[in-house]
Amino acid sequence: MPVVTIEGYGPCTVEAGVRLVRAIESCGVDIGHRCGGFARCTTCRVRFHDGEPEKMTRAEYEKLKSAGLLGEVRLACQIVVDRDMHVEPLMRVSEMGWSDPGPEPAPGVEPEAVWFDRDTLET
Repeated sequence: MPVVTIEGYGPCTVEAGVRLVRAIESCGVDIGHRCGGFARCTTCRVRFHDGEPEKMTRAEYEKLKSAGLLGEVRLACQIVVDRDMHVEPLMRVSEMGWSDPGPEPAPGVEPEAVWFDRDTLET
């Protein structure tokens, strides 16, 4: 099973195939997901220290590009844990003053994932 190391919290073993946003929450970290995991709000943004996937969904690419964040962060709601990862959640409920993280993300990536290699997408 993959180990997700969360900056400031330490390592946590998670099931392969789970969405990263759900994995981070299951490890006890109050990451935001204000849009419910649909790649609309960027509150689940993370910075990778190691283990960043080569694949990216079209929805993640479009949202990060429009927000001026492409190449800086990734969206945890659009990533499936398939390896060991070391991430830093950048928007936590307790730090942002929200009453809750947002609607619970579905088990699978939404909207329906269209996957691309990061390096082949135009920047």
